[in-house]
Amino acid sequence: MARSSVSAKDVAELAGVSRTAVSRSFTPGAPVSAETRAKVFSAAEQLGYHVNHLARGLLRAESGLVALIAAEIETPYRSALLAALSGRLQQEGKVALLINSDRSDGSVARALRQAISYRTDAAIVLSGMPDVSLAETCLRNGMRLVLINRDEERPGAVRIRLDDEAAGRSALVALVAAGCRRIALATSRAGTPSLVGRERGFLAAAKTEGVAVTVEATGATSYQTGLDLGTALMTRPDRPDGVFCTTDLLACGLMDAARHRFGAAIPRDLCVIGFDDIPQAAWEAYALTTFRQPLDALAGVAVGALAPGAPDQTRLIAPKLIWRGTVRRAGE
Repeated sequence: MARSSVSAKDVAELAGVSRTAVSRSFTPGAPVSAETRAKVFSAAEQLGYHVNHLARGLLRAESGLVALIAAEIETPYRSALLAALSGRLQQEGKVALLINSDRSDGSVARALRQAISYRTDAAIVLSGMPDVSLAETCLRNGMRLVLINRDEERPGAVRIRLDDEAAGRSALVALVAAGCRRIALATSRAGTPSLVGRERGFLAAAKTEGVAVTVEATGATSYQTGLDLGTALMTRPDRPDGVFCTTDLLACGLMDAARHRFGAAIPRDLCVIGFDDIPQAAWEAYALTTFRQPLDALAGVAVGALAPGAPDQTRLIAPKLIWRGTVRRAGE
């Protein structure tokens, strides 16, 4: 069945006002009396009328649409960041379009082209592995571009980064202060700028402290990889007594391997630090000491950067170390 469309003209006729009055009633700040606006809203509700914001956006050269381009959206951290971003966009009267960049079959580029055809105003590209060509396409088509935890420098783009290297350095210091002497770094093979930055900071601090570090890396950034990393480390003859995992998912898997496969007590036998502060990190089963990514702050800065006249700049945000139960306190 064809879908009938109610027009502003229909609303004007029912309300007994002009077409211009209808338009002004639905435009924030436009000059229209409270009585007229009430008539228009009542008629619109009766008829089921909704403003065609896409058509209005074409006339104003802005649509209110913002593309969120992300990979690994099923992971706890990424899904939480997407929720924070979409919520903040809605508060600002904008609508998020999610483009999942995990696939490599051409569907990602097609989805972005479709978003551009809708006159999407801006794009926020998240950390992970979205292809750099997607960002280039956004800029070529005049979209405002915000990059979160990505290392490419692009004129006209706003970069928002966590200070991953500083967090890595703090993790090393915390493990040394806990009395750990056989220290390891557990990470995936994803090679994202965030993971590389945490590893770089951790190893730099270890060099400064004169501490040897065992680096174990394998697989994707997942719980299963954490299990594999834990198994590999705990079967070494010099099994570690302190591990920094570059994400919480890896830490949860590593802890389960150490406890359930090898009988290690945490933190007595093994201290563990993660990164992200995903909801599972606070579960009683893990009580993971970790670095919290300030999602609300990230979302606020990202959405604020979409405002007209916002400067192109790089913003560095510090993650916070959240102490729980997987690291011994000094002297314990």
